[in-house]
Amino acid sequence: QVQLVESGGGLVQAGGSLRISCEYSGRGFGATAMGWFRQAPGKEREFVAFINWSGGSTDYANAVKGRFTSSRDNAKNTAYLQMNSLKPEDTAKYYCAAKQTLGGRPTWASRPDAYSYWGQGTQVTVSS
Repeated sequence: QVQLVESGGGLVQAGGSLRISCEYSGRGFGATAMGWFRQAPGKEREFVAFINWSGGSTDYANAVKGRFTSSRDNAKNTAYLQMNSLKPEDTAKYYCAAKQTLGGRPTWASRPDAYSYWGQGTQVTVSS
């Protein structure tokens, strides 16, 4: 059974940085694509970032492109989202999601319903 646990969220001032982590337990992390999503109160869950099984292919929402970086360490079964130049509008609960698949950057990367496993989320709050 796959379980995902996010950590590293918190309160940060606008312009600051945070790195959130997603620890994967279970088999097959090295053959698993990871997605990052966020959800603010009263809003729908939205795509943030994607990284394929090897880390060789990534994708980002336009709102975070150039500020956020997705990475992974397959030896540690962990995915990361480095968030720089944070803005108040980045405030949300951030979720990691997993889909056991190989390949590059798929067309489904930004669709929440494409992922099989989800973490419980970690809150990121950016003050102005």
